[in-house]
Amino acid sequence: MAVRTSYMKFEKSRNLLYLAMTRMLKFALLIVPALCAIPMKGSSQFSDTVNYYINFSGTGNLNRTNTGTTYLLNNTLRFQADKKKFSLNSMMSHIYGRNPTLKTNDDVLGMLNLDILKGVQKLYYWALAGYEKSFSLKVDSRFQAGAGVGYTFINTGKTNLEMSDGFLFETVDLSIPDKTGRTSYQTVRNSLRLKYRFIIKEIVSIDGVNFFQPSLTERGDYILKLSTNLSVKLYKWLHFTTSFNYNRQNITATENLLLTYGLMAEKYF
Repeated sequence: MAVRTSYMKFEKSRNLLYLAMTRMLKFALLIVPALCAIPMKGSSQFSDTVNYYINFSGTGNLNRTNTGTTYLLNNTLRFQADKKKFSLNSMMSHIYGRNPTLKTNDDVLGMLNLDILKGVQKLYYWALAGYEKSFSLKVDSRFQAGAGVGYTFINTGKTNLEMSDGFLFETVDLSIPDKTGRTSYQTVRNSLRLKYRFIIKEIVSIDGVNFFQPSLTERGDYILKLSTNLSVKLYKWLHFTTSFNYNRQNITATENLLLTYGLMAEKYF
């Protein structure tokens, strides 16, 4: 009886911690970008103009046959605030898919990223917090937070190429047991990121972000995320876009591959 009571208290504490972390992340994704607009008193080096960028893409695909309808919807919202010595980026996405017999995707991802000195030198510093819930990868919840360094190889008006590396603390709850039989654990990961963007004749743009995140404590436990978008400008703020996304969680041997197309709207102000 005492063991059961202790376990129930542990579960209650874990649930409260999870709820607090997700609420803090949602608060940060909504509020922190707005705070970047507030001038910092007594700090003239941060008195430069704040530049904002907002981007929404709605993509998907649909297949209707005599046996039923298969569809996939991928909605992503990005917001960015830039100053001379730091930039803050937030992103929220939701992927939902279903075929005639069952649900295939119900995946939520939220990220908040801070880059320091990126606008004034090639070597910069970053900090990140992220939350993920993925039906297709069998993840009930994953929270990551950490920091590291990055290096910008090319940064012009039409070309951007950069790489970053660092460490992330992760706590995760799985929908199915992993290869060792666990459904909940914590680990530290190395996070290697490659980011790029190419613009061709102001009409076509190709951009992508790729992550490789192996655990430092467990061999064979790694996360791979590949994302590439190709967009064609239809109007000054409206684009036709197609997106390729591949995700793999090796510890549970789960993966998804998504190819969608649709419209993207963006605005600088």
